[in-house]
Amino acid sequence: MQAIEITYIVLSVVLAATGLTMVGLAMRAYQQTSRRSMLVLSIGFSILVAAAIATTFSAFLTDFNNSRLLLTVNYGVSTVGYLFVIYSVTGAD
Repeated sequence: MQAIEITYIVLSVVLAATGLTMVGLAMRAYQQTSRRSMLVLSIGFSILVAAAIATTFSAFLTDFNNSRLLLTVNYGVSTVGYLFVIYSVTGAD
C-alpha cells in the first residue's frame, strides 16, 4: 500500500470519527431539548459520514478506477447531507 493510500484511509477515519461525534452531540441535544432542528442536524451529519465511508470503501474496491463517478456520487450524497444541516440551522423548529 502506498503512502497516499494510507493517508487517505487515515483522513477518512478522522472524518468519519469527527462526523459521528457531531451526530452524537446533536442527538444528545435533541434528547435534552426535543428540538427538531437537532434531529435534522444529526441526520445531515449521518448522511455526510455515510458518504465519506462509502466513498472510501468504493475507492478501494474499484482500485481507484472510475474516480469521476466516485466523486460525483460523493458530492451528490454530501450535498443532500449539507441540505439537512442548512435546514437545521435555518429553521427546522
